[in-house]
Amino acid sequence: MRPASHLLTLLTLTLLATSCRDEQAGPKPRAKALPPPTQARVLDTAPQNLTYRSGATFGGGAVRYLGTRITPPAAAPGQTVQLAHYFEALRAMPQGWEFFVHVVDPATGQMMINADHGFAGGAAPLGSWPVGKVVEDVHTVPMPPAPGRVVLGFWRGDERLPVDEPKSHSGDNRMLGPQLGGGLPSLPEYTARRASKAPVIDGELNDAVWKDAAPVVLRGSFDGRQPSLRTEARLAYDDQHLYVAFDAEDPDIWGTLRKRDEPIYEQEVVEVFLDANADGRTYNELQVSPHNVTFDAYFPARRQGMDLSWDSGMTTAVKVRGTLDDPSDRDEGWRVELKIPFARLAQVPNTPPKKGERWRFNAYRLEHVERQQVEGQSFSPLFVGDFHALPRFGWLVFE
Repeated sequence: MRPASHLLTLLTLTLLATSCRDEQAGPKPRAKALPPPTQARVLDTAPQNLTYRSGATFGGGAVRYLGTRITPPAAAPGQTVQLAHYFEALRAMPQGWEFFVHVVDPATGQMMINADHGFAGGAAPLGSWPVGKVVEDVHTVPMPPAPGRVVLGFWRGDERLPVDEPKSHSGDNRMLGPQLGGGLPSLPEYTARRASKAPVIDGELNDAVWKDAAPVVLRGSFDGRQPSLRTEARLAYDDQHLYVAFDAEDPDIWGTLRKRDEPIYEQEVVEVFLDANADGRTYNELQVSPHNVTFDAYFPARRQGMDLSWDSGMTTAVKVRGTLDDPSDRDEGWRVELKIPFARLAQVPNTPPKKGERWRFNAYRLEHVERQQVEGQSFSPLFVGDFHALPRFGWLVFE
């Protein structure tokens, strides 16, 4: 199985079928390949100054991965770094094996950077390596915005060359290599204030509760950068309900889906994910489109067992500042209010929440810039293309 775009496309299509077009949201870093060298570099031994040393083998002891050198060893996100990988053929290998390098999220194994390329710029495919000698591959990648793990190996047709030691891979025959990047930023917190009077759910956002609630500006979901269009979110609560508001800047407001629980996540939408007991498993996903079409689902585990029969009982309203579905004019934006009953949510510890109670949550927006490029925004940046990345959910604290 090719561990590159074929797998990523299949994964994306699978996930689109189970809610959320977030796998494609946000910019995708790409490797910056070096020009092909005139010949491969063959050494007697690997350099002494390796950043990461391995010694693990592929193919029943046929190929040994010696390690990788990273230059510079520390770099800012987005800065180009050079990776030099060193391998040794312990016996002659057949032709046809291609080389792959991925940078993945250490927690989930999801792709952060696809750096596939021909070994040594295509000058030294695996089948040409001299037995007992060390071969070198050098290429560059951008430092990821959050910590990533380099994984690498060889593929041919629909298979990967097996990694011999189970501890040297994660069950997918991608050999574990060095870590890239520093520590993840701390998870953000939002303190929801108790509403003395419930807001009128009309999309206007002119109630006292919203004037009292602190606005938070959503960031790029993949890298935390400032997105092209501004989105503010606010939350509040009372004894029976959680209230969520969005104010989204948008020059072209549109949507073609009109039925509840249709895949509105494939178009423009705002979303809130709630893990009430903060167990990192059970959670609810709630969405609203500019046409005030809703989508709600319960998950017993991350992206597993999606239950669309679950009814959140939420009340929603949308106020459009512009003309829906008319690309010929310039709109201002749209506002959304959600009134969500605590009693309908999964695994709620207390109703109403106790003072100081902490839930895991995230707030999102998917925007189709000029109806083409998908831009993901979130309260807590994820650093992977997955709105269901539960470990990166922020904290909702009840005042």
